[in-house]
Amino acid sequence: MARSLTLAVCQTGPVQRAASRAETVGRLVHLLEQAAAAGADLAVFPELALTTFFPRWMLDDDEIEAFYETSCPGPETQPLYDAARRLSVGFALGYAERVVENGRVRRFNTMDLIGRDGALVGRYRKMHVPGQETPEPGTTVHLERRYFEPGNVGFPVFRFGDVRVGLALCNDRRWPETYRMLCLGGAEVALIGYNTPMLLDEAPALAHLRMFHNHLPMQAGAYQNTLWVAAAAKAGSEDGQALIGGSCIIAPTGEIAAQALSIGDEVVVYRADLDLISACRRVNFDFARYRRPAEYRLIAERAGPPED
Repeated sequence: MARSLTLAVCQTGPVQRAASRAETVGRLVHLLEQAAAAGADLAVFPELALTTFFPRWMLDDDEIEAFYETSCPGPETQPLYDAARRLSVGFALGYAERVVENGRVRRFNTMDLIGRDGALVGRYRKMHVPGQETPEPGTTVHLERRYFEPGNVGFPVFRFGDVRVGLALCNDRRWPETYRMLCLGGAEVALIGYNTPMLLDEAPALAHLRMFHNHLPMQAGAYQNTLWVAAAAKAGSEDGQALIGGSCIIAPTGEIAAQALSIGDEVVVYRADLDLISACRRVNFDFARYRRPAEYRLIAERAGPPED
């Protein structure tokens, strides 16, 4: 019997700092309703979908608390979870998570997978946290490492019905290890949310490659690991910074099957043929036969190439 899953990427336009949580959640509910009307089973929202991308600023301790969720759902986000249950559509949501573990406050860039019943299926915490702790002259201000610590739950794979789903966030999509870990964990679908500046002050000569470099690792990851990839961007001019769009759904062949056309709120839906995964493995990647894990030790033992 043929297997499929209808995926939706719910791209959002900018979320300005002045926007209330209720206003932003209302936008997400509307996007989820559009996805449901188009027949989606599972939707993905961007990274930090509930707020502006606050790591672009140096903030005082008393300022940052408003950007974090201490529980999800909470009173302001509950309508989105209620909508999932009402519409019978699952979703993945990126947000800033604040937890207290063993008396210590910890902050993570997090994505939750929510089932059709509005209940938590699983949680991922961003592994590859980019940027700096303090601004560095000549570079785009990106202080994600100031506000988040690297994830501590690995690369889990969750069951969404009979489909195995993994999660990733923004910079994770640039690292081949992300896709390979999800593949080895049995994932058939990878859901990704991102916020990516249109320009980098430290590399103006590469500006014309920003969208190419956005899609390139996701297409390679999908192809080399025989996964469906659904990636949702936050796009447009957000608090003075231009963010790229390019939200897309990518097949295990590496082809972009569907892509957003705007830099605003937009829903893109595509029925993912899950049987295509096994076909791509037969043709290109018989992992059990051809992979040689014993020869790949340096991948886990060394962070980068040796210095001369």
